[in-house]
Amino acid sequence: MVEQRLYGIRGATGCINTVDDIEAQVRALYDGLLSLNKLPESDIVSIFFTMTADLTACNPAAALRKQGRAQQCALFVCQEPHTDGALPGIIRILIHGYLPVGSNVQHLYRNGAEALRPDWAGTSGREGIFFINSDGKDP
Repeated sequence: MVEQRLYGIRGATGCINTVDDIEAQVRALYDGLLSLNKLPESDIVSIFFTMTADLTACNPAAALRKQGRAQQCALFVCQEPHTDGALPGIIRILIHGYLPVGSNVQHLYRNGAEALRPDWAGTSGREGIFFINSDGKDP
């Protein structure tokens, strides 16, 4: 049996304040993180979302559950604190899940959320960081 430990897997996505777009962007972010990390849903302990105050059309945790996903783990959502110059239309995610010890955790920032991590500019595909534009291509 492979020894596992609990990891935190981060990501964020930009979205438009509509139910359809929030649901689509949450699904793409969640599926992307699970795929990049080869993380089965059964190994997820909890998922924590934050969202900017301008996103009011729906709750990202409810959107995930509505899609039949994350049925066996704890979900929590809160509003991102307002700070001057903050990027609008952003949903952030922190997944706590079990992966093999020594795993190179892959984080995903997509659809405009790449701007949240200027310190990682130019590192996409290296060091466990991935940036994906709304067209699905690496910037």
